[in-house]
Amino acid sequence: MSDRKNESNVKTALRVIEIIEIFAREARPLALSELARQLDAPVSSCLALLRTLTSLGYLYETGRRQGYYPTGRLLAMAHRISRADPILEKVEPSLEELRQTTSETIVLAKVGQDQRVVYLEVLPSPNPISYVAVPGERKDLHANSLGKALLSTMDETERKRLLEGRPLKRYSERTLVSLADIELDIKASLERGWFANRGESMRDVGAIAWPLMLSGGHYAISIAGPLYRIESQLEEHARKLRVACRFIEQNL
Repeated sequence: MSDRKNESNVKTALRVIEIIEIFAREARPLALSELARQLDAPVSSCLALLRTLTSLGYLYETGRRQGYYPTGRLLAMAHRISRADPILEKVEPSLEELRQTTSETIVLAKVGQDQRVVYLEVLPSPNPISYVAVPGERKDLHANSLGKALLSTMDETERKRLLEGRPLKRYSERTLVSLADIELDIKASLERGWFANRGESMRDVGAIAWPLMLSGGHYAISIAGPLYRIESQLEEHARKLRVACRFIEQNL
């Protein structure tokens, strides 16, 4: 009985997150029937969730039979949580300086519980043509500059164990899918002072990354953008990135 109750609680929590993500994706009021369809859930279950979220002040009805939409409470809570983040609070000024001096998208990440790269913070580039990402995105370790940087913080045995247990997807002709090739790339990257993704996950996107230690945990920061811009500034971006990571580790 207890296991079934716990499973039901987890499913309900996932439904709430899915509802928030649906509103973020659709960016418009949604009727009960449409939400239930997108959730692939019974209308009765969806209605119970909507009524609960409405009673707590997170949703409101935009008009009779016109659908539901999130209130400002959700944004206010998100801002409050973000401002109190113990890691982002320390690194935000350095991330912002990197964005200003490179004019590219800056990403802070670490390895998540699913053993993939999870984006913790994304500062978008001011350029109209840029790499676009959002916090919470997850990427495969082997085809991501941040992933390679984070893999470098592990010993070779741990890297091998982690990568052997999963299929290494080939996203483009440049994606490294051999454990031997990935190991050689990590060692070469450590020697030259930057980890690269040169069209390995998306053909026209490039990024460089470097790891850092924060509060006893391993993180990484990347500079990402169109491949032609990243390749033209590799050494200069790498220098700025290493300086930022060193400053964060030494001062924060």
